[in-house]
Amino acid sequence: MAQAHERLMAWESARSLPTLHWQHATSRPAERSGEDVDIILARLKNVKAFERFHPSLLQQICLCGFYECLEKGITLYRQGDIGTSWYTVLSGSLDVKVSETANHQDAVTICTLGIGTAFGESILDNTPRHATIVTREFSELLRIDQREFKSLWEKYRRCMAGLLAPSYGVMDSGPNGDRMPDKENMRNNTFGTLSKHQNKNSLIESPAKPQLKCIPQVPSEKILQAGKVLRNAILSRAPHMIRDRKYHLKTYRRCCVGTELVDWQMLQSSCVHSRTQAVGMWQVLLEEGVLIHVDQELSFQDKYFFYRFLDDEREDAPFPTEEEMQESLEELQDTLLLLSQIGPDAHMRMILRKQPGERTTDDLEIIYEELLHIKALSTLSTTVKRELAGVLIFESHAKAGTVLFNQGEEGTSWYIVLKGSVNVVIYGKGVVCTLHAGDDFGKLALVNDAPRAASIVLQEDNCHFLRVDKEDFNRILRDVEANTVRLKEHEQDVLVLEKSSSSTRNSICGTASSHYKYTVMSGAPEKILEHFLDMMRLDSQFTESDPALDDFVLMHCVFISNSQLCPVLMAHYQAQALQGSEQEKLDYTLNNKRRVIRLVLQWASIHGDHLQQENTSVTFLQEFLVAVSDDAKVIPPLRDQLPELERIVKLNTEDARSTQKKHKILLRQFSMGDEKLQKRQPIKINDEILFKVYCPDHTYTTIRVSVSASVSEVISAVADKLGSAEDLLLVSLSSAGDKVILKPNDISVFSTLSINGRLFVCPRDQLDSLMPLPEQEGPSLGSLATFELMSSKDVAYHITLYDWELFDCVHEHELLYHTFGKQNFKRTTANLDLFLQRFNEIQLWVITEVCLCSHLSKRVQILKKFIKIAAHCKEYRNLNSFFAIIMGMSNPAVSRLSQTWEKLPSKFKRFYAEFENLMDPSRNHRAYRLTVAKLEPPIIPFMPLLIKDMTFTHEGNRTLIDNLVNFEKMRMLSNTVKIMTYCRSQPFSPDTSLASKNHPEARNYVRQLSVIDHQRTLTQLSHGLEPRRS
Repeated sequence: MAQAHERLMAWESARSLPTLHWQHATSRPAERSGEDVDIILARLKNVKAFERFHPSLLQQICLCGFYECLEKGITLYRQGDIGTSWYTVLSGSLDVKVSETANHQDAVTICTLGIGTAFGESILDNTPRHATIVTREFSELLRIDQREFKSLWEKYRRCMAGLLAPSYGVMDSGPNGDRMPDKENMRNNTFGTLSKHQNKNSLIESPAKPQLKCIPQVPSEKILQAGKVLRNAILSRAPHMIRDRKYHLKTYRRCCVGTELVDWQMLQSSCVHSRTQAVGMWQVLLEEGVLIHVDQELSFQDKYFFYRFLDDEREDAPFPTEEEMQESLEELQDTLLLLSQIGPDAHMRMILRKQPGERTTDDLEIIYEELLHIKALSTLSTTVKRELAGVLIFESHAKAGTVLFNQGEEGTSWYIVLKGSVNVVIYGKGVVCTLHAGDDFGKLALVNDAPRAASIVLQEDNCHFLRVDKEDFNRILRDVEANTVRLKEHEQDVLVLEKSSSSTRNSICGTASSHYKYTVMSGAPEKILEHFLDMMRLDSQFTESDPALDDFVLMHCVFISNSQLCPVLMAHYQAQALQGSEQEKLDYTLNNKRRVIRLVLQWASIHGDHLQQENTSVTFLQEFLVAVSDDAKVIPPLRDQLPELERIVKLNTEDARSTQKKHKILLRQFSMGDEKLQKRQPIKINDEILFKVYCPDHTYTTIRVSVSASVSEVISAVADKLGSAEDLLLVSLSSAGDKVILKPNDISVFSTLSINGRLFVCPRDQLDSLMPLPEQEGPSLGSLATFELMSSKDVAYHITLYDWELFDCVHEHELLYHTFGKQNFKRTTANLDLFLQRFNEIQLWVITEVCLCSHLSKRVQILKKFIKIAAHCKEYRNLNSFFAIIMGMSNPAVSRLSQTWEKLPSKFKRFYAEFENLMDPSRNHRAYRLTVAKLEPPIIPFMPLLIKDMTFTHEGNRTLIDNLVNFEKMRMLSNTVKIMTYCRSQPFSPDTSLASKNHPEARNYVRQLSVIDHQRTLTQLSHGLEPRRS
């Protein structure tokens, strides 16, 4: 189950590389084979610290680097130690602690090193370590010993210089010489802020309009070429767009109009989805001076504004030859694809350059969406993030070595790294760490109103930041506290609400009654429930569900179980008013009961089948119906809700009885067998499974246990069948021979095995003798002979049909069980496990078929076939399999087959490049999210990304704050879970043109894929097809 998540992380610029991927770096350098080096090299290319390294340098690192994994709380080295190694963080994070005394206990954490960070360069001159490094969580490191690092440094000094700190001479300007300008100075400075930073060659993009008149940077070769391609393509296909234009009696030579450029671009490629996206793509050219506004404005507008290409600035602007125009038309799609990838960042910068007061509602929403995925802001409330969207200022600096601020200066701003990296430098200690995109700094000096504790120096050129000035920072903090309402009992907070402006209307007469609404931030579970019941609207005109109440009903299992909730609901239903007139007491009783009934109906609707699996919940529903029926006899208005309640109770009660009476569903091996040919039904916690458990001699016993059985229960069942009295271990054994001893309290382990994984049982002294079964190796021959006869559309359709069956079986709560740990709920996530396993299966199917095809021409045909299948999956809105296919094609075992890719027709290369663009993980998968936002359900989403979003929110936010439930976290998690609900809000409608035809071959084929799931085996097969060139 976790494999899909791990593969996603490994693919995302080494954001969370699983240990298995680095096992090739654990062997001695002299023992590493060429295949080992290739696998390590593929991983290193995705590590941020190495992204600019020459291939020959990376090759050397592959030969001398060692992999290390450290548990949380391990001290890597202490301040004052003499260094012996240099390190790079592959996953996890480490705290940097500095002490002003000789006592390590006085050390304070000054920053955290994240993924891609390099540290330990003091080994070059044998100086003592400047800080103590302690793992913040489980972390993976790449280590290079001092001797090898010095050798690499001597040979590749220029290439590696970016890893080390720039010269500290730039900090000699004194504590106040390089102060950041405040807003007033920025607004009053006609030339932006260059006058304050001339000695740094930096450019600070203030929001003031005069700043937009700054001279653009020298364009990069890539963007310069992109501008030429677009200009030549326009002159070839629409030459009338570039002409002299008159406006207010003034003639502007050889200009284009903003709206026409957007119109034209949207017609040229399927990768341009919206006018906003097109604006961002033109903004890229404008920022680099390849496209120029006639009045030198630096914001591209989708309006009747005039723009001129750089080549047309010259009096003798050259007209392209026929050959040049033809070449540009051939390059046009690749150019548009490039601009579509970097356009969103340019569009974001354009918005952030505006004065806060000039930002539109759409602008603020775009900034807010960006802030949701910045690591440094993950713990802030939604309100604070929206406040920040209105005050953030974009700031960029061009040159490495620029000092952002000096140690000892007054703190005036808080910074978030948007792009690039900075070194944290402390006098007398040198560089203590490096901060990368997503990290923040400078907040402590503002909070404590203290001097800066360190200097910040740019480590590389062209760094971008988001900045919040002290005035705005303090105002937001004041506003948050002023708008926080705390309800106390016995002098302890029991409910924390946030007050905000609202245009809500009175629930009785429809007139405006309050200018504020109150959002639950945290509270005791019973108090949160009480608040939502009190706030529930009962007027007949209000038919929409309350999103906050939806969040509670969906998420309550995290902090209050059904067995605890049911008595509380019954107590609320039976509550009586203690004060007021008789009529007021009657009104209170009626409204209170109606509110509880409505909540119970919503609760039963969301929980669905899960309620039938709990005797407590079914009993509560029956008792609740009796209570409401009795009350309805004396309180007639309750009769309106009685039929729906009766229907819900009847449905759950009858289904629960039938489930108990009928024979339990028997499932066989999850990853094999004929049951895959049957329509999938949801796996329930009470279902039983027939499963093979193997012994060291490869004999097996078949056991029958509950699908949610614990490991100890499985071992007991096996011991009974074998008649063994020994202490046995239950082991998950992969096809690679990797063994995982399962913990006694682990539950529902059957569905968590890898594709070809098997369960073994053995005494501890026989653990080392366990070997994979021959069948675990996977196929030795590809299925091309069968596969190539099938239509790509048929295959994609039946993949989607099967994927939908699996997806439709997954209950929303399984996402929560997976995120918080199913053992904490005593619930199975089998349906989710199988759906995630399907992603891995499709991915491995692609790699297996390519690597088992020995003929070059046939391999080219297979690549074409998979690209077509991916296109049809996208057409069917099956994004899970679409991504799985493309990720399979980007696996090192396939992507390294250069001879095969060279022979792929250019049309298919373009399709593949477009699909890869959708997979781009930058800006938190912005390309994918924009695509999904435009789709109508039914949709099969990219499930590993939903898992990643849930994990990001869960790990970045505490569940309890001061012993109160952090409901802001619950709200964020609920929003992710609701994506799944939205994707299934419409049923999957079979393709009538395909459903009418019978394709049993395609249907059976896609449900019984046979794959190799061992990466080393796949890599060896790949090298056999196309040996590595010397």
